[in-house]
Amino acid sequence: MSLQLHWFLPSHGDGRELAKTANGDNRRPPRREPDADYLCQVAEAADRLGFTSVLTPFGLFCEDPWLVATAAAARTRQLNFMLALRPGFMSPVLAAQMAATFQRISGGRLLLNIVSGGDADEQHRYGDWLDHDQRYRRTGEFLDLLLRAWDGSPVDLDGEHYRVHRALVARPHPVRPQVFLGGSSAAARQVAADHADVYLTWGEAPGPMAALVKQARALAEQRGRQLAFGTRFHVITRDSADEAWRVADRLLNGMDPARIRQAAERFARSDSEGQRRAAAMHGGRTGNLEIHPNVWAGFGLVRPGVATALVGSHEQVADRIEEYHALGLDHLILSAQPHLEEAYSLGEGVLPILRQRGVL
Repeated sequence: MSLQLHWFLPSHGDGRELAKTANGDNRRPPRREPDADYLCQVAEAADRLGFTSVLTPFGLFCEDPWLVATAAAARTRQLNFMLALRPGFMSPVLAAQMAATFQRISGGRLLLNIVSGGDADEQHRYGDWLDHDQRYRRTGEFLDLLLRAWDGSPVDLDGEHYRVHRALVARPHPVRPQVFLGGSSAAARQVAADHADVYLTWGEAPGPMAALVKQARALAEQRGRQLAFGTRFHVITRDSADEAWRVADRLLNGMDPARIRQAAERFARSDSEGQRRAAAMHGGRTGNLEIHPNVWAGFGLVRPGVATALVGSHEQVADRIEEYHALGLDHLILSAQPHLEEAYSLGEGVLPILRQRGVL
């Protein structure tokens, strides 16, 4: 399968720095608010540069992904929108109905990124008190019901988390959205093997990534299914490697040590296997952050979620992308800061190299 590169829609805001200080200082670096005009600019850039989709996140500090994607779809032509969807926060039948409507409005440009949730504090704020494995069992039921209802035939289900009678999507769209499901735990791989089209993990060194792919592929094959695979990285790419590493150093130097300690304490409480693996790559320490050539774990010192960035010249970043693609990863979801300028940096610096090599 040819490589699919995806970008990120910063619906929580954008900027050049990673985090404010931990001492209550309200000063912050120049920041772009996630208004409709700016988010549409990012989407238009991704569309023009040839990205497959933009990941549209969900969370307490994000604008609603359905509304954001609907607005941006009207300003783009070919770009797909990978909407983050949390099982348990809405009915799976309602989600299928909304997805079918979006497909009609956008011309079939919806992808679904199913996020079971890994931050207990955030889950509790939304009223969700299930533990890790319970959330993934709910995700399995959610996807089972959504996918079965999509074809328009009535569905009955009396499950652990959902009970419906004659559920259906009255106006299904002929193009069902691809289902991307993320997670590094055994529970995540089992649900992906049962229901997903693409299994996603956060970016790590190639060895651990290859092991996760192998395990998920074996589970899918046991079920008579085939999975595609993908991962998630930040990226810092410049004309020269020195320029790129200067950006990484600037980000690192701007991190408050107290904020790093606070983040490490928070990550230690997480029940997310992916978050534990991400935190283990740096251990809360600011030295030796290059865990593989051009793979830098600095983002994870203060940021939850994906911890790693591809850092280097355009040629080096293209080399690393090829290396991960050779592991069987056909989808790379990338982000950078600010997302508008960095979309052009990647799109004009790295994508032409990958196209010349026949990867894209």
